[in-house]
Amino acid sequence: MHQQTELAACGRLKKDTFKAWLVEGATFAGEYEMPALKPSLQRPQRAIPFDKALTANSKSQWVHFYLDDGRFECLWNNPKAYLNRLRSFEGVLSPDFSLYRDMPLSMQIWNTYRNRALGYWLQANGAEVVPNVQWADARSFGFCFDGIPKNSTVAISTNGCIRDKTDRYFFEQGLAELFKRLSPRTVVVYSGMPDEIFAPYRGAADFLHLPNWQDAVRGRC
Repeated sequence: MHQQTELAACGRLKKDTFKAWLVEGATFAGEYEMPALKPSLQRPQRAIPFDKALTANSKSQWVHFYLDDGRFECLWNNPKAYLNRLRSFEGVLSPDFSLYRDMPLSMQIWNTYRNRALGYWLQANGAEVVPNVQWADARSFGFCFDGIPKNSTVAISTNGCIRDKTDRYFFEQGLAELFKRLSPRTVVVYSGMPDEIFAPYRGAADFLHLPNWQDAVRGRC
């Protein structure tokens, strides 16, 4: 009897850790069954980092997650604790859990899933969400666009992604694949937006530039 009680408790713990409730009612896309997000045609003009949004007074802006992952892991650990705060803003760019080229592919898939699961859950609970799209190298193309609506608004970030020739090469590869697969209507770009990277796509979509937060508060842009 004692062993059965322990197993039952273990089962409940496993289910709770799984957070299956985040994707209740979702449809899934791709080989790895990423939760599918609803399309958005919103056009964010201002955005604030998640950690600053927790104490911000002005809600006339969007919340972004272009931060070190540790600064918003709390959202994954306890999404309900932050729901009302996030809903009070104009909208949310879905969480930007990191994809690094030297990260095991299994971790890249998991972080992409977490992006979609939280994005879906926020939409289902009344938040306006623009999907954030992120990639690493060509290996990630098999899943990193799954669950993102076509012909709608998407968000991307160049923050830390175009620092050198190698980073820029992989960023440009992914950007080309994004347009090929998603045909976005509007692309929100956080941080630097060099013309030599984005000029070839100017006629294919509208671009909205969100300056890097640190540069904005220091008056560099």
